Amino acid sequence: MSLHELSAAQQLKALRAKEISSRELTGHYLERIGRHADLGAFVTIDGSALDQAAKADERLAAGDRAPLLGLPLGIKDLAATAGLRTTFGSAALAEFVPPEDSWTVGLLRQAGAVFLGKTNTSEFGATCYTENDVTPSPAVTPYAPTRYSSGSSGGAATAVAAGLLPVAHASDGAGSIRTPAATCHLVGMKPSRGLVSPAPAASFLVASTEGPMARTVEDAALLLDVMASPAPGDLYGWRNEGGFTALNLQRRLKIAMWTDTGTSEDTDPQAELAVRRTAKTLEELGHDVQEIPLPARWDEPVSHAILAWFAYQVGAVTQMMVPLNRTHLLRPYTRRLLAINETLSANDIVMAQALLARYASAFLAAVDDYDVVLTPTTNGPPVPIGHYAGDEADLMLKWSCHTPWANLAGVPAISLPSHVDADGLPHGVHLVGRNRRDSELLALAAQLESAALWDEVHPPSWHR
Repeated sequence: MSLHELSAAQQLKALRAKEISSRELTGHYLERIGRHADLGAFVTIDGSALDQAAKADERLAAGDRAPLLGLPLGIKDLAATAGLRTTFGSAALAEFVPPEDSWTVGLLRQAGAVFLGKTNTSEFGATCYTENDVTPSPAVTPYAPTRYSSGSSGGAATAVAAGLLPVAHASDGAGSIRTPAATCHLVGMKPSRGLVSPAPAASFLVASTEGPMARTVEDAALLLDVMASPAPGDLYGWRNEGGFTALNLQRRLKIAMWTDTGTSEDTDPQAELAVRRTAKTLEELGHDVQEIPLPARWDEPVSHAILAWFAYQVGAVTQMMVPLNRTHLLRPYTRRLLAINETLSANDIVMAQALLARYASAFLAAVDDYDVVLTPTTNGPPVPIGHYAGDEADLMLKWSCHTPWANLAGVPAISLPSHVDADGLPHGVHLVGRNRRDSELLALAAQLESAALWDEVHPPSWHR
């Protein structure tokens, strides 16, 4: 068995038992990253990775049991890493090197992870596909390298699915962990608002959060255990004192489900299949599954509001970070968002937030009697490179329509593998839990994994 075939949990166990060394494991992954560079998983490789691994081996030999000690890890290129280039997916920031880590990156470093590099992302995380002007090629799903691995955590998903990383750091503002997980047959978890700190960023409306990308539910829980430590002063910070790795579900759950897209687009047959087969498995496990109407639709006011909100967010980031003499290096879609932002008044932004809050509240009210919601993760398979030419915002919304409401509501959500279709394309299923019941959601996911909801089907690159 090759080292990358071991789960992250198995690798940590082998490291602690001194059956493998961190340097050996790190070298294995670095070699694979170089061999599969065409998949577009990485922006930057950390030249100090082997030195980090050697120091981890010394600590392991001395009996140190830091939770991730010696485990290779990739950091999404939207998160600041001290002394390591962080481009935010933008050619305008191609040489930016932060002086310090973001809060969550600092936690992962303190836990002993060995940073192999920065995984690919879209410019400022603004699109649900991972293509930019920093890397020579987009992040693609290893299952079909002519198709995007979604975004904005596309590089993280590509790397884990292709066996270039055991597990990866990612982030999710409207589905950016969950949709890449679906395109790459992975587990992707978006935690509840405040569980993982957004520091140094701060906002009253926090839609984006960092979370794990993994092959197994246990691996996702291991990484979340380290990430879930709020920074002092976090507006929504909270702790789960029991941790996340117990994965023990003790009760029958009441589950709502729907497949309606809420857009003008019909439900894709494979998305429908993903939900129906998962509902059947849940019922076999003893849970109560009920189909209900979609609580709210992506009507024109809501669609305009979310576009305005994204434009405002991207506008704020670029104003803070991009020098005026480098704005010409921004991609066309980013410039479109900036142009929209320039037309927005403060009242427009507040009203957009209020409308999105009402949209999210409609979902919460409709599912108040349920423990979990079941939907597709995406409305269809991974899309071909170039698919979003034209009205990008409309095309992205029609494909990723099922995930944003969980961000706006601040509740936990996870994408699990469902099946690989006759064309070899992966499809995911989406489970949304109640606020701060992240442990319960992970336990349900583990139950589905144990019930063989999905087969461990690897892409061709896994074997090379």
